[in-house]
Amino acid sequence: MNWEHLLSLRRFGDTHKRLRKEQDETRLGFEVDYDRIIFSSAFRSLQDKTQVIPLSKTDFVHTRLTHSLEVSVVGRSLGRSAGKEIISRYPHLNQVHGYQFNDFGAIVAAAALAHDIGNPPFGHSGEKAIGEFFQAGPGVAYKKDLSEKEYQDLVDFEGNANGFKILTESRKGVEGGLRLSYATLGAFLKYPKESLPKKPTAHIADKKYACFQANTEFFREVADELGLLSREHPGSFSRHPLTFLVEAADDICYTIIDFEDGINLGLIPEDYALEYLIKLVKDRIDTKKYHRLAHMEDRLSYLRALAISTLIQDATRVFMEHETEIIKGSFSTVLLEKSKYKAQVEDILSLSAERVYRSQEVIEKEIAGYRIISDILEAYSGALVRTKKGKATNYDKLILTTLPERFRDTSGSLYTLLLQCSCYVASLSDSSAVHIHNKITGKQL
Repeated sequence: MNWEHLLSLRRFGDTHKRLRKEQDETRLGFEVDYDRIIFSSAFRSLQDKTQVIPLSKTDFVHTRLTHSLEVSVVGRSLGRSAGKEIISRYPHLNQVHGYQFNDFGAIVAAAALAHDIGNPPFGHSGEKAIGEFFQAGPGVAYKKDLSEKEYQDLVDFEGNANGFKILTESRKGVEGGLRLSYATLGAFLKYPKESLPKKPTAHIADKKYACFQANTEFFREVADELGLLSREHPGSFSRHPLTFLVEAADDICYTIIDFEDGINLGLIPEDYALEYLIKLVKDRIDTKKYHRLAHMEDRLSYLRALAISTLIQDATRVFMEHETEIIKGSFSTVLLEKSKYKAQVEDILSLSAERVYRSQEVIEKEIAGYRIISDILEAYSGALVRTKKGKATNYDKLILTTLPERFRDTSGSLYTLLLQCSCYVASLSDSSAVHIHNKITGKQL
């Protein structure tokens, strides 16, 4: 791989090459990507989607929206820091092509902003609930009529693949989705492969997948334009190097910010928690400044900012030390795995898992989320399939009137119908899913 191709400004439908030297410096193409994402309806829906605590009644707990904004800010810093060193290492990128270090920050910021845009309601349990509907619930009846890869897309429903679909899929009158630059799309593709084979290697790029069967053609076009290296399995590519920075931004934020939410909710005792953060920043902390802070929220805010800054600097160091391997596609793990703060990060994550992710409040709401998603999927998929077969009941006809028009089309294949239905459910906010469930089960009129 080489940076000239990896930084492609091309967009869906372009007939001419976009050159960095010809860009309007007041509104760069990579910055346009950020704007298009932030004004999209799919991004707005993240304001009411779970980050850690489903349907939280408190103001300070993060949603997918606030999390995504914070990941984007951290990603911008990571991209700029790495960009300075990349431009220094490959001066022709600037001298010949006109790229600036800020371009790297803009690409990573945009991809990071969109990184959760395809996630269903109720956090990661939402993905599992959709998958289990098709693997062990009523949806298993459709298996015999689907190809192996089509069925795998459904039983292993993936928010990353749904995100790529949202960002790129053409609709009537809207060709190419948001029409983002291919560089930003490449950085977004965390796991650049199809759903099968599942986890063929221990390489981080094989952990999940990033493309439904419905979107493979454009997925391959993006990979070809960027020069992503083909890997040993068909439909599988090496990561765009900047994906490692997008991932690091996410890892840094959920490590520190989810931990902070746990403290604010009282799930993690303050003294216990601050001790963990101090271990992470002990080499950089200004003890006099810290001890002058009288309130817990100020102490926590100071340590959080210092911890994020510390991890940004270290992640940039790891990225540049392994940049040659990353470009060759041979670097196989997350950046924080090579961090000198790995032990401290793992301690924080372990405590968060114990006290926050497995707290009674989270578990109880995830249980409810499973039932809500399964019931909605059963009602809508059943109505769509029976309509396709010409066997729709009066109830089916009524319930389909509540679907947005673009999800009612039954003219395509069974796979297309079921995928669209799943993606509709994934598009719902937590509150919308609860509201729809109450309506279709007769709990609320």
